[in-house]
Amino acid sequence: MERKSIKIEEFSKHLFWDTDRGLLDFEKNRSYIIKQVLEYGMKEDWEKIKDYYGIEKIGETAKMFRELEPKALSFISLLSGIAKEKFRCYTTLKSMFREILTENQIRFLPLIESFA
Repeated sequence: MERKSIKIEEFSKHLFWDTDRGLLDFEKNRSYIIKQVLEYGMKEDWEKIKDYYGIEKIGETAKMFRELEPKALSFISLLSGIAKEKFRCYTTLKSMFREILTENQIRFLPLIESFA
């Protein structure tokens, strides 16, 4: 797949407010860039990373995230064809809930997850 040439300056300014944009590298900082776009990006930002990395690489990268907003998880799961259960953030969240919930509350997790 031929990658389109992109520059970090082309992305929405709010995505990388907490870092020096000039230091970002699309390969070394791939996880950070993908996570920021999935959680806070605009449609145009998504199109840029999709064209650069491809859906498969974005999905495989996102599978390793410890945390990901539920909407972002649903979005990348649907587009990549990777089941939510395969994402680290999904299993981490479920294990955190299991530590604090009672058995009766755990029964309702599948229902709650269907709304996420």
